Amino acid sequence: MKSNRFIAGFASLLLIVSCHNGNHRHGLHEEEGHNHETEAEHTHEGEIHDHEHEAKGHSDEIILTPEKAEAAGVVSEKIVPGEFYGVIPVGGKVTGAPSDQTMLVAGVSGTISFLTPIAEGTYVSEGDPVFVISGEHLQDGDQSERARIAYETAKRDYQRAAALVKDKIVSEKDFNAAKAGYENAKLAYEAIAGNGKDGVEVICKTNGYVKNLLVEEGDYVTVGQPVATIAENSRLYLKADLPERYFSLAPQITSAKFRTPYDDTVYDIREMGGRLLAYGKNPADNSPYIPVTFEFNGNREIISGTFAEIYLLTQKRDNVISLPTDAITEEQGVNFVYIQIDETCYKKNEVKLGESDGQRVEILSGLNGGEQVVTNGAIHVKLASAGNAIPAHTHQH
Repeated sequence: MKSNRFIAGFASLLLIVSCHNGNHRHGLHEEEGHNHETEAEHTHEGEIHDHEHEAKGHSDEIILTPEKAEAAGVVSEKIVPGEFYGVIPVGGKVTGAPSDQTMLVAGVSGTISFLTPIAEGTYVSEGDPVFVISGEHLQDGDQSERARIAYETAKRDYQRAAALVKDKIVSEKDFNAAKAGYENAKLAYEAIAGNGKDGVEVICKTNGYVKNLLVEEGDYVTVGQPVATIAENSRLYLKADLPERYFSLAPQITSAKFRTPYDDTVYDIREMGGRLLAYGKNPADNSPYIPVTFEFNGNREIISGTFAEIYLLTQKRDNVISLPTDAITEEQGVNFVYIQIDETCYKKNEVKLGESDGQRVEILSGLNGGEQVVTNGAIHVKLASAGNAIPAHTHQH
């Protein structure tokens, strides 16, 4: 009986020890599983943190593929300090050079008619008849007809005197008088002869544009009266209005650039055979401006009489960083350029601007030289920055 109770107690002890060991192993497994899970979570959080850190380090970069950049006309160039001229921005006007203008005048008195429709700005060619003047319905009659009659009469008198002077029937004095009358009548007739059947034509003597039309259809004109001004536009004047406060800089002015209201092109008169003619020593009457006048070769794109935005160039400065005006973008009053880091990556960079000559602008700060800066198509890089700033770019520098 005692033996049976001992066996039952020993079995119970083994069962308790076995359960305890099982529970202990189960706890170990749970702890190990928890440790692996925690480690994985920490590893994942670390990767997220690394990506976020990397994204933060490249958030100001812009991706633009070479194909898209070429299609948008994006061009960059290495910035090197160079020469730059001081600039005085002023207003002014383009006018025709006096030597470049021809005045058409009436050769006879009479009523004037237009042979073809004509207005200011019409192009006319050398040798073209522009107007015709007729005295048909005037009291004195047609002047060309009177000149023809006077010429033929003087010619007959001269021929008769020439035949009689040999025989001393007409004196030498009378012969000379007849000869002079004939030559004067011939000059007067030839000046208006050979014109249209309806009157005396006014012939254009040069190629050019009608600058001023001084008569209207049917007006009465007298001999020598101006009827139109023809401008060749081969030589033009650029007249700048220099404010008085810049008078001390007037001797330093060497050349000029200008832009017209109807064209974005900036013209450099140095490239157009231009030169400085003179600058005034005092302001014009009732004007706060001093005139500065240049002469240059004209072309058909530049209209005489147009107003202009003028950049007067003064002394040359060396070692100046400058960029084309198209390289500059502006946001809320702050100016930026875009630096190309490599083939696909760009970075926005703030700059402070100095003087501008209409084509290039001086960079006071923000660039040191040597940077690869977008000089054409900067607006396309700016637009790209709004849509593809690289939040998780893994670009290596």
